[in-house]
Amino acid sequence: MADPISMDMVFLILAAAVATFLTRIGGYVLITRMKTIPPRMEQALNAVPAAVLTTLVAPSFFNGGWDVKIAMLVALVAGLRYPGLLMLGAGWATAMICRHLLGF
Repeated sequence: MADPISMDMVFLILAAAVATFLTRIGGYVLITRMKTIPPRMEQALNAVPAAVLTTLVAPSFFNGGWDVKIAMLVALVAGLRYPGLLMLGAGWATAMICRHLLGF
């Protein structure tokens, strides 16, 4: 039988949702009020995708096993040459081969 949901968890989820909404809408409002985007702000905004990707990928790479490391390296190489869906497929297939055939 599942545990009942605690009210603390509900409030935490709601607070996270409100904070996410406010930061997204706040950035949109700020950018739309500017006539031009300053060069330093544009550089910072251009760096966001790489920072987010690094934040998501780095912990898995350093904390994962060899199967994860090899799969990520294969996906990286595939991503340099092929579209995203093929990159994901190459990484997934590599992880499955490492886990099921090589025993990592």
